[in-house]
Parts: sequence; structure tokens; C-alpha cells
Amino acid sequence: MAQFINARDTVVTDAIEGLLAASGGRLARLDGFPDIRVVLRADPEPGRVAVVSGGGSGHEPAHAGLVGPGLLSAAVCGDVFASPSVDAVLAGILAVTGPAGCLLVVKNYAGDRLNFGLAAERARAAGLRVETVLVADDVALPHAIQPRGIAGTLFVHKVAGHAAESGAPLEVVADLARRAAGAARSLGIAVSTATMPGSAPTRRLAEGEAELGLGIHGEPGIERIALPPARDLAGLMAERLAPALGGAQRLALLVNNLGAATALEMQVLTRAVLDTELGRRVRLLLGPSPAMTALDMHGASLSVLPLDDAMEAALLAPVDVPAWPRAAIVAAAPVRPLPAGLSGEAFTPSRDPAVAARIAAAAQALVAAEGALNALDARVGDGDTGTTFAGAARAVLAGLDGLPQADPPALARALAWRIGRAAGGSSGVLASIFFSAAGTALAAGADWPEALADGVVRVRAYGGAAPGDRTLLDALVPAVEALRTDGLPAAALAAREGARATAAMQRAATGRSSYLAAGDLAGVEDPGAAGVAEIFAALAAEAGRGPS
Repeated sequence: MAQFINARDTVVTDAIEGLLAASGGRLARLDGFPDIRVVLRADPEPGRVAVVSGGGSGHEPAHAGLVGPGLLSAAVCGDVFASPSVDAVLAGILAVTGPAGCLLVVKNYAGDRLNFGLAAERARAAGLRVETVLVADDVALPHAIQPRGIAGTLFVHKVAGHAAESGAPLEVVADLARRAAGAARSLGIAVSTATMPGSAPTRRLAEGEAELGLGIHGEPGIERIALPPARDLAGLMAERLAPALGGAQRLALLVNNLGAATALEMQVLTRAVLDTELGRRVRLLLGPSPAMTALDMHGASLSVLPLDDAMEAALLAPVDVPAWPRAAIVAAAPVRPLPAGLSGEAFTPSRDPAVAARIAAAAQALVAAEGALNALDARVGDGDTGTTFAGAARAVLAGLDGLPQADPPALARALAWRIGRAAGGSSGVLASIFFSAAGTALAAGADWPEALADGVVRVRAYGGAAPGDRTLLDALVPAVEALRTDGLPAAALAAREGARATAAMQRAATGRSSYLAAGDLAGVEDPGAAGVAEIFAALAAEAGRGPS
């Protein structure tokens, strides 16, 4: 798999160097690469309790990216998904621990328990005051003797770091951290597992399948499910988390990106979780953001912590650590009215069954072609032409009964407004220009073919394209010309031939395809032209079923 690395053996040290370079002098590291990899604050605070955590790398920004005042004093980094050595952990403890003592925050994995535990014993033997807290927040396996420590660990980091920063003694810091660790609960979901640096990706899930409760190292979860819509997935995860939270009515929720989920997906999932019964008890929201990742795993996890005043104050306290997912109090977003001037012309609905049938046929054809047009656009653009066309078509269908169907000039203007409002990008505005110009021509006495020809003139003028430039005009221009002389069947044929011809065009003068080489365009129809062909084919078919 292609990855931005130098070599598998140096990926962790190289990544730490990159983190340090981007920290603006906030962070430092201990000498000792590659055996000892410890990131610590450049300006230590020896009079306060040190909070140290760490574990295997591959979970960035955890743990090294969470070093800073109010969070971690140091992070000890192991190899990818592997615990650091006892010596590395001890080096981290010795580097940052003063008379106030040190708290070790350890995720509940055998390697971490052993290496951090032995390092703590050696530090105590050297005369240092060291306490440990074990985080076991994963509820995926309800009967597990040793639940895994996953993203809920971040709650513990913040609670402990806040207490230490405020000057609390070690006993208080440890007590708060243990309370947070004992109350935090997490659950993950993913549609793909992690790819180890320098290795080929492995696939254990079928298309459309998801794994519920998998670990942050790709360990199998409790079950595989067919991936449902986000609202149903959120409900399922909330149901699994709720029993472990008792009746707590004030919760903090961390929505964590496990590495490769898009921002759009994470925002959708966040809204869906907040809409659940559990979500309505959430007072503080952290994220959505990548906080405890699993390399490139396409997934997310939810972590929940019951709040008291001390926990809430700790999570709300600001920290100067860019990677920390700042907590926000959940509140309904205000919805403000649209500015005046956007409402446009008021149209009086009227009914013409033949016109309604043709509009419906064209719109339904675009909805049906959504996938095919997206597939074409994925080869020469960004893969959304079908969605854009279908979105405009659905908006027209939804408002079909409110259109002035029996008033051609008003109908054209209404279509211009509705499509321009519903469809983004260049396609929506070009369609709006097209119908606006057609409406003006119809009002001046032109028939539909002549009015559509005027629309083509305006589209060419504003869009800057011409036939032969590999755009929707390559289908629209011949279709409108044929419509003026030979009627809809000829127009549909001309549009189809024009769209096919774009597959042989070696250049695109405008639009997304203009950035591609001739080899990328060869044999691929322009998706906009293909969409125009679908429209005219549907119009011709509908006209053949009814009066002309």
C-alpha cells in the first residue's frame, strides 16, 4: 500500500520528529532514539504532579500529541501497536517526576500493564512517589474479565491533567483519575481494519458490513453487522452503552474518529447520537475529531463519562494543546430566517397534465440515472454529477403540484428558481440561466423550441463553453437544434449521439475534465452530456405516450 513513510522501521521516530517540528517549541524529546521514545513538555513544571501515559504508536494524536499543560507531562511511545519497554517508561517517569510524584495512566492491555507496572515498581524503588490508574472502558465484550482500554482514556488524561495543573496532591489526582477511569465507557464501530505501515491492506469485512466493538489495534469485535443508516447505528451503539452508565443524567460524550472516516460522516454520526435517548443526556460534547485513532481504520468510537462538578470543570478547562478535542456545552443551534430578497417571484400553481407528465418523466429519469452518471463522473471528475442532477430532479418532483404548469413563461422561471436553489456547482447555475433565458423568450412570444435555443445562447455566453469542448452543450446544442426542426424524437437521438461523441474528444476546454490528460478522458462520455441525453430520451418517450 502506498503510504507517506520513509521506512517501516523508522516510522515512529520520524513521526515524533514531525510532531516536534510542528509544535512551535512546546514539545521536546528525550535522547535515546530509537529504543527510548519519550515526548515531554519543553517547559516542565517540577512542582506539580506529573501525569505520564503512552503505549503503542498508531493512535495519534494520542498519546504524544496530548502532551501539554493541563494534560500529559510526558508520553512514552512504543512501536506501532506495541507497548514501550520498561526502560522507556522508566525514562519518562524519571524525566518529569519531582517531589510531588507521578501518576501513570495505563490502558488495559497485557503489554502496557506489565511494562508500565514494572517501571512504576522500579521508580518506587528509586524513591519516587508513583501511582497508577488502569483504564478499561470498552463495553464491547460485556463479560470480558479484562476489558480493553480505548478512547475513554482521554477523559482520564484530562481529569488527571487538570487536577495536576491546579496543584492538587498526588492522592487527589490519582483519586479523580480512578473515578474517571471507573466510570468511562466506550464502544467502537468500523467498516475496515487498520493497515500496518509498510504492509498491504487486509480485508476481513464484506462490502456493506461493519464490525461492532473492535479494538483500537484491529482486534475482532463482538459481532459483524450489515451497516445500517447512521441514525440506526447511533441507536444501536447507544443501547449498548446505556446499561453501563446507570441512571446518570449528565454525561460527557467523545465522538472519536478512528482514522479514516470523513468529516462529513463524523458530523452525521454525531448528530445521530445526540438524537438518541442517551444523547439527550449529554451535556458536554468532545469532537467529533480524531483523538485515539487506529492508523487508517475507517471507523468511529463513542466514549461516555457520567459527570459531576469536578469532572465537568476538568473537561471544560481550556488547554493549549491543538490536538485536544475541546469540550462544548450541548445547545440547540439557532436557526435564523433567510435574508430578504431570496424568496423570488411568487408563482400561482396551475395544472396541465401533459406538461406535468413530461416534467415528471424527465426528473424520474435523472433520479434513476444517478448512479450511472456518478460512475462516469468518477472517471473524469469528482463523482457527483449524478447526485447533483438527481438532487435538482427530486426538488422539482417535490414541488411539481405547485408549479405554474399551464403558464409556460412562469413555468420556465419557476424551474430556474427551483433548480438553482436545489443544485449546487456549475450544473445548477447553468440550468437556472438556461430556464431563466427561456422564460424571457417565452414571455416575448417564442415557442418552446425557440425559447430553449435562447437558453442555449445564454448558457454558452456565461459558461464560456462551446460544442466540442466536452461539456453538456455537446448534447444540448444538437438536441435543441433538432427540436426546432424535427421534434422530440429527433432531439432525443441528437442528444444521445452528441453525448456518445464526447467519449472520443481528446480535450475539455472548461469544467473539471479540463484538468485531465487526454488518456484519462478517452472512451468516457461526459457525464453532463449523458444527463442531457437522459432528459431528452425521457421527454420523447413521454410525448409518445400522450398528445403532442
